[in-house]
Amino acid sequence: MIKKILLKITPAVSLYHFLLSFLGSVIYRFPSKKIKVIGVTGTNGKSTTVYLITAILREAGYSVASTSSVSFDINGNKEENLLKMTMPGRMKIQRFLRQAVNNGCTHAVLEVSSEGIKQHRHRFINFHTSVITNLSKEHIEAHGGFKNYKKAKGKLFSSTKNIHIINLDDKNSEYFFSFSAKKKITYAVEQKNADIVGSNVQSNNNGVSFVCENESFFLPFKGRFNVYNALCALSVASSEEISFNIVKKVFSEAIPVPGRMEEVISTPYKVFVDYAVTPDTLKEVYGTLKKDFSPQKMICVLGSCGGGRDKWKRPVMGEVAGALCDKVIITNEDPYNENPLQIIDDVASGVPKAEKILDRRKAIKKAVASAKKGDVVIITGKGCEKWMCVSGGKKIPWDDCKIVKEVI
Repeated sequence: MIKKILLKITPAVSLYHFLLSFLGSVIYRFPSKKIKVIGVTGTNGKSTTVYLITAILREAGYSVASTSSVSFDINGNKEENLLKMTMPGRMKIQRFLRQAVNNGCTHAVLEVSSEGIKQHRHRFINFHTSVITNLSKEHIEAHGGFKNYKKAKGKLFSSTKNIHIINLDDKNSEYFFSFSAKKKITYAVEQKNADIVGSNVQSNNNGVSFVCENESFFLPFKGRFNVYNALCALSVASSEEISFNIVKKVFSEAIPVPGRMEEVISTPYKVFVDYAVTPDTLKEVYGTLKKDFSPQKMICVLGSCGGGRDKWKRPVMGEVAGALCDKVIITNEDPYNENPLQIIDDVASGVPKAEKILDRRKAIKKAVASAKKGDVVIITGKGCEKWMCVSGGKKIPWDDCKIVKEVI
């Protein structure tokens, strides 16, 4: 009975979102027709890639607007994204594009989420370029399976007819080749037949470096995975005929994105805050810290996965933490209307030796208090988010980085 009701409701809800998207574009007079829009989608690395693309375009002399899960930016005038939403709603995104046009922007770089696509937020936006960073399991329950999640990402590419930029090393890259475009640019590290290839990749506690077309690049972002974000941005630069010298300058001077492998405390031990909300990113983050910093002990505060979604990954996240960290503290994150203790127990089922502390502040304090010289503390799940979402639609002001400093 419930399934039948949902089958009837879903098309109506979808139509509502579609019509709202159309209304927004009409009210703001189809602004994307007057600006070159670059859409960045994927599971991980979107915000960092948006930041790098934006910085490259600005260095090349363009006026640029951008949206990401971190901020909204028009010509360098930034506003924090406090929506707890990667991609703004239909009215807000059309209004943003209109403001960008009115402020003389030539380009807009938008972080595009699968949930946004599902709700037609990408509709009536004239995307000139579509970019895919990578694809792995995420938002599976919301989309009804990985296949539907992948299809949602594909809709961005099907609506973009000019330029497609694809990560050739990603196992799902072939799917994105099925969509037609005037030009396709590929990037990779492993696949040497890509258009933009990163070789001689090095990663240390200062950042990452690589060689592309006999040019050396350095990016002061921690984590080998950032090489892919850099290559993706480099591919966009290539599509815009921006010189490698400009890109090299931007990369070398880049400031790490807040809440992405952010080093909050440097001595006598190190404390990092990272957004990591998937098993794959968690592995990358832990692996990077172990390899590049060789900690005496690695202590992790594991955000316990947001309430009401992706329950499948809870024990998996716990397993990853248990395998790669010496001490695991599982705590609250964004429970919404779900029982936070149940979420924590779900995560703990993957790592039985973990300590469970409901109060996130106390969990952070415990982790920091147990750290000694040469140790690394890594706090994941929220990054630079400014809210914790709890039951009844309430939002509690939050800031992992600030709390680290306070408890110390």
